[in-house]
Amino acid sequence: MQLNRIQLTAQDNNRALFLQGIKDCIPTLLGYLSIGFAAGVVEKTAGLSIMEIVLISLLLYAGSAQFIAAGMIAASHPASAIIFTIFFINLRHLLMSAAISPYFRHLPLWKNVITGSLLTDETFGVAINQLSGKEKGSFLWMLGLNVTAYLNWCAGNVAGGFLGEWIPNPEAFGLDFALPAMFIGLLVLQMLGRKRIRTDIIVAAAAVAVVIVFSSLLSSSMSIIIATLVAATIGMVIEKWK
Repeated sequence: MQLNRIQLTAQDNNRALFLQGIKDCIPTLLGYLSIGFAAGVVEKTAGLSIMEIVLISLLLYAGSAQFIAAGMIAASHPASAIIFTIFFINLRHLLMSAAISPYFRHLPLWKNVITGSLLTDETFGVAINQLSGKEKGSFLWMLGLNVTAYLNWCAGNVAGGFLGEWIPNPEAFGLDFALPAMFIGLLVLQMLGRKRIRTDIIVAAAAVAVVIVFSSLLSSSMSIIIATLVAATIGMVIEKWK
């Protein structure tokens, strides 16, 4: 009887963690649906079928990469160029995974693979705020957060794909700016929540400066990666000095 009670308590706790992950994802859902819808419209306009849109949202699952891939497909770029570009654009996921990995070192490899595979900019933002000050993260909480975002992103893509036939010019409605707009909103909210405006402004200014300097020498993707590394290093040094 006592063992059954312990098992029921553990199951209730696991369910609660998973549901809490879903709840914590809710503030980002409108962004996922709207950006996913915009991505679906752009992909449909680029000539992708509904099945191809479903597959790209399920397998690639990266907003910026999907927007760029759709544009390159529409421009008839070779597959090798598209793959190479997407690879460099998504290198930032290595940085995000590295940032949250200390909270999940106690988990087996397969759980870390699942967590890292479904990690996005938005779920990373939610996770890093929730995990701040903690020693360990919950796999089930992270799973609830990631799966909710994943399903909503796919639903938004498919909806945009179906309705994209009636929107031949997404740029006229500003849908191509939907992704940058969401990132700007997330950045502002995170800056206000941290209450370290001076540090954030310095880091942002450094990132912009690095992008401007290196964009004339390297590709835009490489410039963004270098800017991310430089700005993150500057932010870390400032935080250490305080």
